Parts: sequence; C-alpha cells; structure tokens
Amino acid sequence: MAKLDDEERTREAKRILERVERDSETIGASSLARTASRIRDHMTGSDAPQDDAAEVWGRRIGRSLGLIAVVILVVYLFKTYVMA
Repeated sequence: MAKLDDEERTREAKRILERVERDSETIGASSLARTASRIRDHMTGSDAPQDDAAEVWGRRIGRSLGLIAVVILVVYLFKTYVMA
C-alpha cells in the first residue's frame, strides 16, 4: 500500500515538473517577443502622431543616429580602456 502511494506521488511530481517547465518556456518566449515588439515600436517612431510624417521620420532618424552614436562610444571606450 505504501509503495503505491510513493509511485503515485512520483507520477504527480513528474507531471508538475513537466507543467512548470512548459509554462516557464512560454513565459520566457512571450517576454522576449514583448521586448522585441517594444524596441521595434520605439525605433520606428510609432509613438509619434501618425498624421505628421515629419515628426515620425524625425523620430526614426534621431533614434537611429542615437543608436549609432552609442555603438561608436562603446567601441571607443572598449578600445581605450579594455584593450590598452
């Protein structure tokens, strides 16, 4: 009788662990997709008024130039302080 209870508990524990693993993969994937979507929306200027094309393109160009400047700065600092 005790052996049957142990086997039942083992099956239940395995079932729970499988469910947790499956759910954690879903949560991780959805947060990654949500973050990628937020970055895409930010870089494309979707927060600007869509009826003003100059505002949308100004934000796109400004954010792209800002990203390029950050990359150049990181490379410069890396070469200056890490590679030296």
